[in-house]
Amino acid sequence: MMKIGFIGLGNMGFPMAKNLLEAGYSVYGVDLNKQAEQRLTEHGGKIGTSIPELAKICDFIFTSLPSSEAVEEIYLGKEGLIEEGTSDVLLIDTSTVTPGVNRRIAEACEGKSVSFLAAPVSGGVIGAVNKTLTFMIGGPKKDYHRISPIVERLGEDIFHVNEDVDSGTKAKLINNLFIGFYTAGVSEALNLARESGIDLENLYHILNVSYASSRIYDRNYNGFIKDEQYDPGFTLKLLKKDLGFAMELADQHHLDLPISRNLLSMYEEAIEDGYGDKDMSVLYRKIREQAKSTL
Repeated sequence: MMKIGFIGLGNMGFPMAKNLLEAGYSVYGVDLNKQAEQRLTEHGGKIGTSIPELAKICDFIFTSLPSSEAVEEIYLGKEGLIEEGTSDVLLIDTSTVTPGVNRRIAEACEGKSVSFLAAPVSGGVIGAVNKTLTFMIGGPKKDYHRISPIVERLGEDIFHVNEDVDSGTKAKLINNLFIGFYTAGVSEALNLARESGIDLENLYHILNVSYASSRIYDRNYNGFIKDEQYDPGFTLKLLKKDLGFAMELADQHHLDLPISRNLLSMYEEAIEDGYGDKDMSVLYRKIREQAKSTL
């Protein structure tokens, strides 16, 4: 049976690892949170294998980690995946990091004859649970073809952006820049509607068949704003992190994106005001509270 390692069993990683188990793969899970590891065993997963051991016994190893620093530690650290990996293993990082991190990992892999793909995903926790994620994969096409049958068990839309290892990450950062704009637009527009005496539920049905319709409007309104419930699917601070990465990418290309920079400042202010651990849609509440404070 094909052996798959999965490092990072958080909100995104756990449902992906669980879906691989349900697809019939043998999955070895690793996470700092031992409760997350234990949950995986309840679905048939294996735990207790060290990262160096994973790198030697697995055909494929996925990572789903919260930060660039965590990714670099797992891949580039002492007794990390690259140091311990063999030419038989294919490493796949689904985290959202900087393009520079992708390139550093790819260069280190090349020196060790280890294969690597950067494959960030879009679709959130719901997409991970329902196997409807979008994969944006950068790296050698031959490796993309190796992994395609597996990631097709995790997502509906699988794209090979190009052979540049950081190309999928660049596409993901552009995707999340759009999400940042849409979330801010929905938040401000719905506050205007509310203060104008328009019923938000009725407005949703009107706009959902108009040009203002969008997947983010649907997600943020129906999943969070409608019931004023902001337990995170995708936290505001994670979106802010990705917007910061997008601005770094713009700086590398000497692009001045003033609207995007103002957008980033809006999210930074929301985090300073204590909204960072809530779902990104909480920006609606933040704008409402801000308006009250200026009366």
